[in-house]
Amino acid sequence: MICKSKRGRDSACVALSARAGRIKLPLIETQAKFTDMISRESKMRTTNRLISSLIISAGALTSAPLVLGQSGTSVYEGDWPEYHGNEFAQRYSPLDQINADNVGSLEIAWQFSTANFGPTTDFNNPSTPLEVDGVLYANIASTRNVVALDATSGQVLWLWRPDEGERFDEAPRKGAGRGVAFWSDGEESRVIDVTPGYHLVSLDAETGIPDPNFGDNGIVDLFVGLRNADDPRFPYPDIGLSAAPFVMNDVIVVGAAHRVGMRPRSKSNVKGDIRGFDVHTGELLWTFRTIPERGEYGFESWLDGGIEFTGNAGVWAPLSGDPELGHVYLPVESATGDRYGGDRPGDNLFSDSIVAVDIKTGERQWHYQLTHHDIWDWDIPSAPVLADLPNGRKILMSVTKQNWIYTFDRETGEPIWPIEERPVPAGDVPGEWYAPTQPYPTRPAPFDRQGFTEADLIDWTPEIRALALEAIEGFRLAPSVYSPPSLADDPDGTRGVLTLPSSTGGANWEGAAIDPETGIIYVPSRTALAVMSLAKDENSDLDYSASFGVRVPRVQGLDIVKPPYGRVTAIDMNSGDHLWMIANADTPDRIANHALLEGVDLPRTGVPARAGVFVTKTLLFVAEGTGGPGVSPIFRAVDKQTGDILAEIELPNLQTGLPFTYEHDGTQYIAMFVGGGGQPAELVAYALP
Repeated sequence: MICKSKRGRDSACVALSARAGRIKLPLIETQAKFTDMISRESKMRTTNRLISSLIISAGALTSAPLVLGQSGTSVYEGDWPEYHGNEFAQRYSPLDQINADNVGSLEIAWQFSTANFGPTTDFNNPSTPLEVDGVLYANIASTRNVVALDATSGQVLWLWRPDEGERFDEAPRKGAGRGVAFWSDGEESRVIDVTPGYHLVSLDAETGIPDPNFGDNGIVDLFVGLRNADDPRFPYPDIGLSAAPFVMNDVIVVGAAHRVGMRPRSKSNVKGDIRGFDVHTGELLWTFRTIPERGEYGFESWLDGGIEFTGNAGVWAPLSGDPELGHVYLPVESATGDRYGGDRPGDNLFSDSIVAVDIKTGERQWHYQLTHHDIWDWDIPSAPVLADLPNGRKILMSVTKQNWIYTFDRETGEPIWPIEERPVPAGDVPGEWYAPTQPYPTRPAPFDRQGFTEADLIDWTPEIRALALEAIEGFRLAPSVYSPPSLADDPDGTRGVLTLPSSTGGANWEGAAIDPETGIIYVPSRTALAVMSLAKDENSDLDYSASFGVRVPRVQGLDIVKPPYGRVTAIDMNSGDHLWMIANADTPDRIANHALLEGVDLPRTGVPARAGVFVTKTLLFVAEGTGGPGVSPIFRAVDKQTGDILAEIELPNLQTGLPFTYEHDGTQYIAMFVGGGGQPAELVAYALP
């Protein structure tokens, strides 16, 4: 059987099914399916790219990356070829067919259900598909299948399914994952993914068949070469990855993630080294050791032998990079023990650091540690956002859980505005080591609340205020974002520390969106109180970890901290000035109709949810996301300059994957994964009538 490829070349079309053509690879089962061979010639039609003018403004020329990167295309061609749109992680598209005048007319163009694509039903798919030349590439199902879909209809073009057996069963990061990567040299194209069992796979983008010239028949075993991986107490190393791999300048960069570290199974764990692989062959090119070895820079920041057995310090967040500089930027997480670090005294480089490494060699170019000796779980959760600002600065912005944007010259690592080392309070947990100072950005101001005192308690009525004060009895309060954790059974009678923000932010893996033409960044965040309470886990050799049973207090179901509980903040990164802030959602019924609030005129409270955003030439788009009580399936179009809500679109379900946009055959689409409420995850695409 012969068919035409997207580029008009004759190529063999392989139709594989469970009966005929199942290819067995070590630990991996490949299965490519063509449910219907669509005409490749139809994809050769000239498309009408939906950009207002062929003349790009001077501002756009100075602010847009001038290279297409590894996908062979860009958002300026109407595609969405990278996890965040481009390698700069901007979540921006210049498409403008959908604008303020017509956005309210959006309607569903097609839907694709993930039901029956995995061993169990997937209700929550957090991934963001890529779109290149009319084809969507996405992760689906608990086994993280890779699927190619027609971007105009949702029709399945091919499916690849890993079969990892016990290695999947023991994987710390199961599920659909957050996305794939795409590479093309103009002749060949590949879809790159990391499986739940921590295999790196390279698939032919036309057929879904693993590249026989890559690794072992398309597969690289990422367990090979790990440090601290062989622990006889556990059947498999505690390592995996949910984020997409990152491809730039013919190098695949693979991150590392572990089980959530609030209650580690041991103070010893796999070290989260970051590695670069040749995109053609899968050959290991370099390893950047996020926990240094003796003689390497940063080793001296570990004050005793804890550096030998301590693990984690991986990069579980998405990555970004500058192809012209040849820098890939690593947002490194904390070392083992999210709440206790007594076994690893010292600042613990390169944990909680932005590290710029050379994409070809893995050599460190610069770094900046955002948190010394992390005992708060202030992992760096999102891809650094890069921009060439209208004022001429070439910057890197790290949007963080603790509600700061740390801003640097991305070539040198010098802060754009001063970052001051300030004294922070020490704690009283036995055996803990406390860093005496922490870095405080002086600009921009925090985009959400930091620290928790009695002034932050809800006080809509005197009765509510009194109940809130009663609810916090027996807890310490954290006036600083660096107030340390305390014991669940402290001798002073307290049960832990109430703090803002929580260890899930603030901001998190969803990141932010920036308009490169203006330099305005739009940051979604949540305001959710947390309790930092420590106790001994008898199943671990760690002295302390997060305690069980100590919960954040509430008042008859109400959050005790003042709203808004979720917000979007616009900040001009040319000056660092805040422009506006809006709540991310309306006031949910559970608050508006609460008995204690009868007759109270409430503000628009928002919800503590994982909101997804992106920005176009014309509009900012905000979905409410998931993760908080009272979330609604609402997708909003917002005026970029004022924050005014221009339209509200009801989704079939809650937004779970980040929204994105693309154009094909003259039509602009907006799409995202939705799910929840017992319904299988589905990908839904919108367009104008």
